[in-house]
Amino acid sequence: MIHHLRAAGVDFILDARGPAAPVVVHWGRALGDLDAAALTALADAAAPAVAPSSIDRPFRVGVVPLLTEGWTGRPPVEISPFSPVLRHLGTRRDGDAVVVTLALGDAGLELRYALTPQGVLLVDRRVRNDGAADLEVRALSALLPVPPRAREVLDFTGRWAGEREPQRSRPGHGVWARDTRHGRGGHDDPFLFAVGTPEFGFRHGEVWATHVAWSGDRSVWFERGDMGLSVIGAGERLDGHTLAAGDTYEAPTVVAVWSDVGLDGLSARLHPWVRSWATPRGPRPVTLNTWEAVYFDQSLERLTPLVDAAARVGAERLVLDDGWFHGRTDDRRALGDWTVDERVWPDGLGPLISRVNGDGLEFGLWVEPEMVSADSDLARAHPEWMLTPADAVSWRFQHVLDLTNLDAWQHIFDRLDALLTQYPIAALKWDHNRDLLVPRTGGQVRALYRLLDALRAAHPEVEIESCASGGARIDLGILRRVDRFWTSDTNDPLARQRIQRWTGILIPPEFLGSHVGDERAHTTGRTASAAFRMTTALFLHAGIESDISRLDDAQLEALAGWTALYRAHRALLHGGTTVRVDDSDPAVLQHGVVAPDLGEGLFAYVALDRFDAALPSPIVLPGLDPDRRYRVRVIEVGAPVRTIQDADPAWITAGGVVLPGSVLAEGVLPAPLLAPGEALLLHVTAE
Repeated sequence: MIHHLRAAGVDFILDARGPAAPVVVHWGRALGDLDAAALTALADAAAPAVAPSSIDRPFRVGVVPLLTEGWTGRPPVEISPFSPVLRHLGTRRDGDAVVVTLALGDAGLELRYALTPQGVLLVDRRVRNDGAADLEVRALSALLPVPPRAREVLDFTGRWAGEREPQRSRPGHGVWARDTRHGRGGHDDPFLFAVGTPEFGFRHGEVWATHVAWSGDRSVWFERGDMGLSVIGAGERLDGHTLAAGDTYEAPTVVAVWSDVGLDGLSARLHPWVRSWATPRGPRPVTLNTWEAVYFDQSLERLTPLVDAAARVGAERLVLDDGWFHGRTDDRRALGDWTVDERVWPDGLGPLISRVNGDGLEFGLWVEPEMVSADSDLARAHPEWMLTPADAVSWRFQHVLDLTNLDAWQHIFDRLDALLTQYPIAALKWDHNRDLLVPRTGGQVRALYRLLDALRAAHPEVEIESCASGGARIDLGILRRVDRFWTSDTNDPLARQRIQRWTGILIPPEFLGSHVGDERAHTTGRTASAAFRMTTALFLHAGIESDISRLDDAQLEALAGWTALYRAHRALLHGGTTVRVDDSDPAVLQHGVVAPDLGEGLFAYVALDRFDAALPSPIVLPGLDPDRRYRVRVIEVGAPVRTIQDADPAWITAGGVVLPGSVLAEGVLPAPLLAPGEALLLHVTAE
């Protein structure tokens, strides 16, 4: 039978006729209403010619292609002992999904392809050992065909405080592969692996992309074989997973998405889909985090002025960061000892929380439950709970707690449960500050998932922010268990603009934290204006990370105006459609968000550096209704932006302009000559 899944302009067609592995005939643009005869004709016509000096029948890439059938590319499924014969046991329709059942020797395989209402393809795989002897699963990845016109690869690399740096390539024949071995995604996580037509951008080009919804090691690749067939593959990176008789391994979901309008088209599918199952519980509160304000210098006396200042500027949540627990005087000790330090907090956290709540703010707390310091009561009492010995290489002076050890898992759950029971904690900032540096990390990731699930079941009112040395673990696997990501450890707005731009392709803005830091960034030493810092933080889940108790009245008033602006536009920012502009000037970034009804938009025009011409690129406002007229005006954020010009463009001097959406999308509005490191905020409303 030929199965046809359709949703939101996307078609997925699977030819499951006969005893061989089913073949994906098409994944991409909707092909229209195809009846059974048309589907049959399409599937039959898709069989290629037989090339000289090749196998003596048309070669088609099945969902599990085998070497013995002529597939000499990278195998998506590797199970030992090897079986040369794959049997197709049946394929059935299950609602909006197609389920394929196969047998590869003693391995029973099930592949599930589901198409969401937003046009996102979800590929799940599982294998069961139906024999008597052990099996070793070395790979259970998803493999999807892409057409020959998909020649350009986009993936990501990065480093601490510099995540999600895009890199492009045009591989020839062979494999372009990215494997991660961090035990988490890592700062150089490929993140979203995309292939597309040459020079595809945010608003143009055809793109096919995959993401492994998994918080551990991953493997993604693009392959173009000598026959001209191209595929993308993705899955958990396995160092060998042993299956005893009757056991099952379920691979992480591979999320696959297609767009014919560039990268913004991917976001237009992914964001609504993510919001359909991961919607936060209420508006995203303005959050003040204490880390860059006080570091380890904690006391009630030190923090009380900060709490009061936070309330004055309109913050809605205060998160007490690292340094509150037993013996934690610096970053070289005490991880794992999750009791309140009586020397720092002689009366516990109660007095601080009372002050926070009394000022009208929620209280949040930093934890790092997956880690342990060699110099800790926990490590001294239970060295066997450490994933590696205490004398193994450390990372940020810490080691990993073995959560696959049931006693260690239970201990951590009990300590966190006790804290959440004792105190009115609204949120946890859950950190993870090192790579695991061991093979076979899947068990650790699954134990983490169980821990998060158990805590959420016990305390459903508590929100969890996932941090991993900043943005080293941002994925859709852990997002099913958390409410927010800390996007990067840098609060430098210049670095943040790029990081946030690319992270936001996959993750909706309300799940990404962004804070207004000090004038001089702690991670780079670079200075930035208040307006630039505020505009950069505005578009995500906004917050503050600075000792604002030291600010003067004018600075506090500016910050209060910014939080009021954020609250006024929060529904738009966190419920609209993200749009970005492909600007010819590398010094310029343009982005925005448009309301679902196209009645309003908020846009930023960002100068990262000096413009490449005497006059800057024009302002482009995409995503609006081409047939409606819109008023465009500049919003001042904190203070006037710095410019290097004798006069503003006339439309700014006039206080704004009214033009049709079709005109605004064409780039007719001249931009002011912003100084490097400034951003212009624009509010657009339908007339």
